[in-house]
Amino acid sequence: MATSSSIVAQVGGRYAGALFELSSERGVLEAIEADLATVSGLIAESTELVAFMRSPLRTRDEQVRGMQALLARAGIGPFVTHLVLLMAKNRRLFALSATIAAFKELLARSRGQVTAQVASAEPLSFEQGEQLKSELSRLIGKTVSIDAKVDQSLLGGLIVRVGSRQIDGSLKTKLDRLAVAMKGNA
Repeated sequence: MATSSSIVAQVGGRYAGALFELSSERGVLEAIEADLATVSGLIAESTELVAFMRSPLRTRDEQVRGMQALLARAGIGPFVTHLVLLMAKNRRLFALSATIAAFKELLARSRGQVTAQVASAEPLSFEQGEQLKSELSRLIGKTVSIDAKVDQSLLGGLIVRVGSRQIDGSLKTKLDRLAVAMKGNA
């Protein structure tokens, strides 16, 4: 049985695929990318917006009107506005973040790019990020962009995921391995 996160990803993937196809046919990929980045920023900044989008207590009309007002105020173009309002009418706003992520993935793939998920104990400096991008691009043979997150539980080092590959150079993992090895010698 599929998990709820995989169902959300599937729903988001369908909407993203349709939006990608339409926007590439019309030659407006960059405008759509910018609008989706703005919407993603709005979602990231507001827990109230997330609650509004996921609330089963809100009617379709309330969600449509609320999102329409928000998107108009943010200056979002017609393609993304239509997508979000369609998702609201279909009671699928819960999958909007997954749709944005899937669209970004399709766009990157069309440009010959891959995204590396990077977790570090502290924020990467600009220089560290550029150096990591350069090294990953050299290893993979494609242009790499980085989606960096801070995870203080790592204590130090990095965890890098590119597709199905993972490189774990975190201090936490090294300490865990050392603890296991020491228990084995006792």
